[in-house]
This record gives sequence, C-alpha cells and structure tokens, in this order.
Amino acid sequence: MDVIQKKMRDLAKKLEYHARLYYVYDRPEISDFAYDEMFEELKRLEEEYPQYKDKNSPTARVGGAALDKFRPAEHRVRLGSLTDVFSYDELRAFVEKAEREAGKDAYFSAEPKIDGLSLALTYERGELVRGATRGDGNVGEDVTENVRTIRSVPLTLPEPLSFVVRGEVFMPRAVFEKLNAEREKKGEALMANPRNAAAGSLRQLDPKITAKRELDLFVFNLQEGSLYADGSVPDSHTAILDRLSELGFRVLEGRERIRGFENVRRYVETLGERRPSLSYDTDGAVLKLDSLLLRRRMGEGTSTPNWAVAFKYPPEEKEATLLDITVAVGRTGVLTPNAVLTPVRLAGTTVTRATLHNADFIAEKDVRVGDTVIVRKAGEIIPEIVRSLPEKRTGGETPYTMPAVCPSCGEPVFRDEEAAVRCKNPDCPAQRARQIEHFASKDAMDIEGLGPRVVELLLAEGKIRDAADLYLLREEDLADLPGFGKKSAENLVAAVARSKGAGLERLLYAFGVRQVGEVAAAAVARKAGSLERLFTMTREEFCEIADVGGITADNLVSYFATDHARARADRLSAYGLYTLPVAQPAGEKLAGLTFVITGTLPSMSRDEAKKRIAAEGGKVSSSVSRKTDYLLCGSDAGSKLTEATRLGVPVIDEEKLLEMLR
Repeated sequence: MDVIQKKMRDLAKKLEYHARLYYVYDRPEISDFAYDEMFEELKRLEEEYPQYKDKNSPTARVGGAALDKFRPAEHRVRLGSLTDVFSYDELRAFVEKAEREAGKDAYFSAEPKIDGLSLALTYERGELVRGATRGDGNVGEDVTENVRTIRSVPLTLPEPLSFVVRGEVFMPRAVFEKLNAEREKKGEALMANPRNAAAGSLRQLDPKITAKRELDLFVFNLQEGSLYADGSVPDSHTAILDRLSELGFRVLEGRERIRGFENVRRYVETLGERRPSLSYDTDGAVLKLDSLLLRRRMGEGTSTPNWAVAFKYPPEEKEATLLDITVAVGRTGVLTPNAVLTPVRLAGTTVTRATLHNADFIAEKDVRVGDTVIVRKAGEIIPEIVRSLPEKRTGGETPYTMPAVCPSCGEPVFRDEEAAVRCKNPDCPAQRARQIEHFASKDAMDIEGLGPRVVELLLAEGKIRDAADLYLLREEDLADLPGFGKKSAENLVAAVARSKGAGLERLLYAFGVRQVGEVAAAAVARKAGSLERLFTMTREEFCEIADVGGITADNLVSYFATDHARARADRLSAYGLYTLPVAQPAGEKLAGLTFVITGTLPSMSRDEAKKRIAAEGGKVSSSVSRKTDYLLCGSDAGSKLTEATRLGVPVIDEEKLLEMLR
C-alpha cells in the first residue's frame, strides 16, 4: 500500500474513533483543536490524492455534491409501524394479553418514542453502504449522502459485520431553536417543530445543507443480519441494543427492562414527567416484548406486530399569563386578535403568542388581559388557548373589545356576516403586505426567500407596491438593502424568475380571491384552461365546477370584473408569466374521491401527498365534511380526526393511501 494511502486510512480511522467517543459516548479523549487539525490534514491529502479518497471518509460529514433527485430504495425487511394506544386501560389490555400468551414472567423493553424520521442503515463488511427513509415500509428513498453527514452514524464499524439496523433521525431542540432564530433574522418562515425540521433536512438534495442542520440519530432495532463474526444474534432486544452500542451506535437512552403493568405504568408516567427536560422531542413510550422467542410466539398482526404498542401522550397543556392582545390585519382585511403570553415551552418550541380567532371566541372563552390561561398546541403545531382560569383572577384583569378602526390604516372597520371584523380599505398597507406574502407563498407562486420581513423591507424602501412589481426587481435594486448582499440578491431575483412558470392554478390561488383555496383554484384552472378565459366566465359556468359553490362563484365573478384584476393580469403577462393550460391528472385511481389530510405523515410531506392524490384524479380539501371520502391521518392528528369520527368518515394512514395508489 502506498505510504500516502496508508496515512490517509490511519487518519480516517483515528477521526472515526474520536468522533464516536465525542458524539455517541460523550467522553472525548482529545481537544476539538487536535481533532480539527487531523481533519484538515486528511481533507488536504484527499484534495491532493483524490484517487485514495474513501466514500466513507470522515470528511463526508460536511456533505458532498448536490443530487438531482433521490433514488428509490427497496427494503429487504419491511419497516413497519406500531399500534397506538392512548389510555392506561388500553395499555393494561396489551400487557395482560402478552402475559397470557407469553407468560406472567415476560419482560418488556420500555423505551421513549422519538419524534423524528425512521431510517434504515445497511452495512456490508463493516462499511456503511446505504441509508434509506421508511417510505411506505417497502420502498423508501436513498438518502445515503445525507446520512453520512450525521455525526452519530458510524461510517465504518470496528468489526467487518453485515447487517441492517433501524433508527430514528431527529433534530435536537437546541439545534432547532438556533435554526429558527437564524431564519427569523433573515425574515424566513419558521419551522413548525423539530420533527418536521428533521424530515426536511434529511431530504435536502444538497448534502451540505443537511450537514449544517446537525441532525442526530438513535438506533432502536436490528432488521436483519448478524452482530457477531460467527453469524449469531443475541436472543433479546436489550442484548441487541447493548451489542449495537459496543459497535459504535447511539442507541435509545432511558430504556428499561421491566415486567408487570404497574412497572409499565410507572415508566410511562415518569417519562411523561421528564419529557420537557429531554434534549430531544418524544411523543410517547414504546413497549415491546424483550424476548425474540416470545415475540415469535405472539406473532404479527395484519399491519402491526402483536408484541409491541406505542403509548401516545395527550397534547401538552401549560399555564401562561395573557399579557396583551394585539391585532393583525390579514390579506382580505380581516382583523385577527392574538394573545401575547409569558414564554412557555410546548411541543419542542417556546410559545409567546397564540391566536384568539375573533371577538366571538374571546367572549365565549371569557378571556381577559391579565388572565392566567391554559395553552396547548393544536396538532402539536399551532398554539391555542384552551380556557382561562377565572379562579386565579385578582381583580386587575381587563375585558377586551375589538378596535373600531383598522390598526394599520386608521379606516373604520365593519363586522360582516362571517362574524369577522374587516377593514375594507383597498390601500391598507397591512393588507398589501399580506397579499404579497400570500402571492409568494409555497402553495402559490413559491418564491423562496420572500418572507414577511423581506416583503416589509421592499415595501418600506419603495421597491415594490404590489405583487406584480416583484417581476421588475433587479439585483442592483436589492444589493444595498439591509440584510442583502450580492448572493442573496441574485437568489431572490432568480426565485422570482422561476415562479413565472408556476402555472395557472398556482397563479389563481396566488390572486387571493376570497374562499378560493388550492383545491378550488386547481378545479377552476382546469375548467378555464387560460388566464384570459377567467375574465369571461359567468357565474353559471363557475357553479358547474364540482368544487365551486354559489358564494365562491360570486367572489370569482366579482374579482375578475374589477379594473384591478385586469390591470394585474395584463402586467403579469407583459412581464413574462406563462400560464399554460392545466394538465389533466395522469391516472384515475382516485377519481371522484375527496381527501382531507391531518397530522404528520411518516415519509412524505402534506404537499407531496396532495400532489400524488391529484395525479390520480383525487381532490384534497382543507376541512372535513359529509362530502369527505377519506381522512388521511398521520401522527399528532388534531380536531379533524375528531370531526371525521363524529361524521363517520373513514380514516386511513399513509400506508393505506400508498396501497390505493398502487
């Protein structure tokens, strides 16, 4: 072996060893400076002698070249899910059934349920060869290049073993808060929670971006293969995780091997109390039979194993003081009151604000400034006030009254038939800003980098007056603005240019016509076929469209009859927007079916699920009604699940949707 090649291999082994001590076992033996010196030396040698660079070199931790797309990755052993239970009665029933079938002395492995993204890691002869997302359990996405950037994932093993392990990728809370602070400073939309942030980070096409997100991983299962040179596997789950820890994996912490329902209940309650202090998010506790022999005796159900369940904690609720009520003006002029709260930690983020919806909500809940209130996150995402606590009032609390004039423009406001207080001034600055933000939003024209702060800045500096002005922006218009440089100016102008081909359905949604959501916009665009045709369609023609009712039709006719709409359309066409006729669905497997989506799906975003449903002729609505055919339900489902149950709407999971699509 060449001297240089041997030196590079020795450096790589040392770096991997010290990285394992630091990121997995938390007992470093050398200083950060010494590690960085070795790392830079290896990096320099790889640049000089690229023929000797190994794909699992520690330098892969910083990310390589960007990918065009992810390849499908078929799992040899299915990555299944667990049955969820929500009460101690259900948990007791599982334990007693297991004890009847496996014996009274059966031990369980009790573990925290990490709120992240499931991943399968494949090793061959001690080398990481593939990292794949769960997908539908049978086929996921090959995200190997991104997985190599996760510092707690061993790139090489101390022994030349071949096996597949399953783990959960997550974003530590401290990293999530730092990332959101940076995004807020740049005027970008904040990430909803660490779970969504982890999923989005792992699925970046550019591994360098993933590397910056500082993801972590706990391994919780051996899928297949052997853990010893003689081909053997330990006979219990606990022993398997202990062995994986010896091999350099970060395994689930805080797990216990216990028996009997009372011990199980104690573990679940104790973990529930510890959740806020953990460095990562956990949304439940997992209970599994520890013995592999007893697992085989209990067997598998149709889609989940009989030997394990996941206990899901109810939404976390905490007390906070309502310090003030402020009012935000939306793009349609609606005044929305918002509660300003003392900071409270909920579902992975610090909450200081919560929506109060409207004046009727405030009156119904009897919420007053100065009240102690109970706060939670609806669906683990949106902060909401559950109730006030009148028994804690001291007499200094103040009932709230909605303002008589718009806080943005000072014009009188009016209460309409929808119980909304609305400003009707078309030149209201707040409405103009919100309209531009909506126009640029992900589901509309999808102009990356044009968040609320950037919009406010462009309006304040006189660079734009409405959304159409975005297409006149040049790099030199932006480069001297606060927070902008040459690169950020280039990126924004390029994002605006890309949006010109967004298509008619996105453009129609971007216009912000009242009561025209994504589903209705897509249906209307398919019917119209062109932007020009929208100006001549009658109320009757709009009403012929399945997703358009009488009120929505009236709103569309009224909008396209205005001089403002005509002028905006003419300007956008002149600036190069091309609104081609909308393509019809490629398939018909879901034709005529209406879906509503709630919760977090295991392997795809809601946007991706919408696209896949639409591609097969289905529709996605924003609210559950008797016309809903299916509720597609992920984890942390909110009120839509309750409403679907009340109405008798069938509830399906991602696995069932993928089965329907197949």
